[in-house]
This record gives sequence, C-alpha cells and structure tokens, in this order.
Amino acid sequence: MTLRTILAASALALAAAGAAHAQQTLVYCSEGSPEGFDPALYTAGTTFDASSHTVYNQLAEFKTGTTEVEPGLAESWEVSEDGMSVTFKLRPGVQFHSNDMFTPSRELNADDVIYSFERQNGEGSWEYFNAMSMPDLIESIEKVDDMTVRFNLTRPEAPFIANMAMDFASIVSKEYADAMEAAGTPEMLNQQPIGTGPFVFEDYQTDAVIRYSKNENYWKEDEPKVDNLVFAITPDASVRLQRLQAGECHVMPYPNPADIDSIKANPDLDLLQQEGLNVGYLAYNTTQAPFDDPKVRKALNMAIDKDAIIEVIFGGQAEKAKNPIPPTMWSYNESIEDDPYDPEAAKKMLEEAGVSDLSMKIWAMPVQRPYNPNARRMAELIQEDFSEIGVDVEIVSYEWGEYLERSKAEDRDGAVLLGWTGDNGDPDNFLAVLLGCDAVGGSNRAQWCNEEFDSLVQEAKTLTDQDARAANYEEAQVIFKDQAPWATIAHSVVFMPVRSEVEGYIINPLGGHLFDTVSLAE
Repeated sequence: MTLRTILAASALALAAAGAAHAQQTLVYCSEGSPEGFDPALYTAGTTFDASSHTVYNQLAEFKTGTTEVEPGLAESWEVSEDGMSVTFKLRPGVQFHSNDMFTPSRELNADDVIYSFERQNGEGSWEYFNAMSMPDLIESIEKVDDMTVRFNLTRPEAPFIANMAMDFASIVSKEYADAMEAAGTPEMLNQQPIGTGPFVFEDYQTDAVIRYSKNENYWKEDEPKVDNLVFAITPDASVRLQRLQAGECHVMPYPNPADIDSIKANPDLDLLQQEGLNVGYLAYNTTQAPFDDPKVRKALNMAIDKDAIIEVIFGGQAEKAKNPIPPTMWSYNESIEDDPYDPEAAKKMLEEAGVSDLSMKIWAMPVQRPYNPNARRMAELIQEDFSEIGVDVEIVSYEWGEYLERSKAEDRDGAVLLGWTGDNGDPDNFLAVLLGCDAVGGSNRAQWCNEEFDSLVQEAKTLTDQDARAANYEEAQVIFKDQAPWATIAHSVVFMPVRSEVEGYIINPLGGHLFDTVSLAE
C-alpha cells in the first residue's frame, strides 16, 4: 500500500464520519525502520520513536521540550536520606492497551513495574540496562503494596530519577508477557507491543508503514490530539522533503543541509531548529592492533579535516567537537584543546609508532541521524584525509539494525561512525553509557575500558553535589582526550521541517519525536 493510498483511505474515513467528528491523521515521514518495538532491547532513536515515544510510558518523564523531570506513571517519588532507596507511588487508573491476542483484566500496578526491570536483569540483550550498570546498582525491587514500588540500591545514584524517564525504563504489561509466554509466542512483546502510552499499535508493514490509533483511555485527559498516527518510512531525505512539500506527510526529520534555504523559503512549511544535545564520532576498536595504541589513534585524529566535514556534511550548521559531551551540557571541559589538523605531524606519529602501509575499514551508517546527516559522504572525506598520510580505507555499511548489532562486536575491525543524542540531560548518559567499562560489547563501540576514567565516572554517580560531580567529569574528559578512543567530529544544529498546518510540535532536546500534543489546523 502506497502513502497516497493511506492518505486517500484516511480521507474516505473522514468523509464517512461527517460533521460529527473530523478524524485527524498525522503522517510522520520517518528516516528508517525500527529494530523492533520493545525499547528495552535497543538503543537507537529510530526504534524509540516507534515504541517508547508512542506506545509506552515510564515512571517519570521529561517535560516536553526540556530535560526537566516530572511525574509519569508514578505520580510521586521519595528518595531516602541516605540515597539508598527510591519509592515510587504509582498513578491510579492507568489502563493498558489491548489487541486481538490480549485484553487486560486489570490496570497498571506494581507487578508491571517490577517485571519491566527484573526481566532486564537476566539473560538476553539488555544493552542499555547493562551499559548503565543497573545490574550492580539495583539490589532489589520491593512491592510495598499494589501501587507502591521501592527500588533498593547498592549505592546512591544521582541521575536515578532521570534514568527512570529513559526509553529502556518503559513499563510493559506483566499480564501480557505471561499470556504470550503461555501461548508460546513471547516474541509478541517485540512485534505487537502493548503499553499505556498515547497511541495504540495497530500494524507494521516492514520497512514501509507503521500505523497507530489514538488511545481513547489515555491517562492524560487531553492527549493525544490526533486520531491516527502513521509512520511512513522514507530513508531518503530528498524523498521525505518531496512528500512533505506535496502534503503526503506533515513532519519529517533530518533534512539535507543543502535543502535548508529552500525549506525556509517555502510558505507551506515551517522550519524549527535547536542546538543539538549531541555528538558525532568515529570510534576505533581499541582492542585491535594497531588501534590499541593511543599514539596511532591520535595520529589518525590529526589527519581528519573537521572544517571540511562541517562545511560539506553539515552545510556549516554544526561545530567541531573536541569532547565526548556537547558544549551545552554542564561539566563540559572548556580548557581541553582539540587535536590540531596536521597531516604531516600525523604521518610522523604513525612512523614513530612503527605503523606503515596501514589498511583499515570505516563503517558508515545507512541512515541519517541529527549528528551525521550523510555518513557515507563523511566516510569518503575521512578516506581522502587518511590517504594523505598513507592509510588505505575501505568503506563498509549494512542495513541499520544489522549495522548496530555488528558494530557491537568486540572483534570488530576498523572504526565505526556513530553518534549520540543525550537521553536525560546528564553527562553520565554520554560518559558512562558510551565509554564506560560496563558498556563494552554494547554501546561502547570503542571497546575502551580505562580504569582511571571509569572510576571517575562511576564515583560521580554517587555524589549529590553537582559541582563535585562536574569536577570528576571534567577530569574524565582529560583522560578521554589523551587516550583518544574516538575521533570527535561534530555537534550539530537540529532542524525539523513541518507543514504549516501542524500545531503543537516541539523539538525534543533529547532527540525523540513526540506526537501526543500535536494536532492539525482545521
């Protein structure tokens, strides 16, 4: 079924409804396919948009457009004086969705919360849960009563409440999980999701269309605003823009930088923009020779012409990255000096390290992300830069889900282009999740475990004073820069084109696309 057919069907439904109720269908031209619909299994924003930002809720949530934490499925919480336990009081009257296989017999309760976290403490690919050291942090989860849950911790954890608002912490139905397990189809949690969120999952045509309907029983009385939500999966940014201009979709992410001026000039479109809480990087596999030598990694970093990348890839709408966290984030270390662009010095450093005739792979993402709008072209620019110092580069890529999975491998060859948009406004979400020892083999694509760095980051979590935490993070950034597990590339400006009839869309500084408050002008 084509997108035009979908829209035509929506128009017919609207006509049938007549004046009694003008059905609104919001079409989002998404940039890629989700890996699945169970957010605890993944780390990609494309997957979160299709799952945790539509179908699910978390105990806490971020106020739209900010990194400010506010109540979600928990209407309140209390942290013990010693910081060793956090008690959540659940919101009464919250209903789970239903589908052809399952109708809930009860409302949300403590059993669902406990199940949602305890399942991640067992076997399986719980990448985010592990990267955030949750197995070591959570000693037990206690059911105080049906509507009260207490997390007992092994240590104080400063960002714990913010972490509970993240995608991996989405609350699933234990009753649904039990029913699918009994039916011999546990995979349905990942294929036919059931949550409490603003939209009910209807169906998914792989790599084409995802359909959702309004949750008529949503616990937020005035949301969502639209009756139907459609994700029209459109990997090519030029095609996304064509569809937006034609009115075939209402919102699109990640426009080509070269199209920004034409979007601004189009009276039918509005261009929203915001400085991104993100970083794009090239992660070396630090366990594989010769990338296990910081001197080699430094040399390669000095061969990359970031100014050219900023101009060609981002159209000048980004700034060079020197640290692994963005400059808008507290604890950013201003005093660090970036590696200079100096091919001759880079060539000399490789010689001093005993490296010659180096051949390597650079992995290029197949999808656009806010921190990298054209990974293939970026890889080509780096390939040209490395050739100037005698390094031969082969560029490789895979389908997005396969790319993410393969790039985790500890024996992965070469260097991988990736990036990150902050999930909770805390430096821990970059430094621990992307570079901590617990994240090796998962979100730490550099496979880099530096004990001094890790000790600083882990200690920072236990501190309640933000200045003390910042001091640890600033010192950790010094170690990062000295050891160079990444080539830090850029922090981008995020652009979001929407049609002029779209009302209520707000850019999320944490990168996700949220549609519960969005409506269309009559």
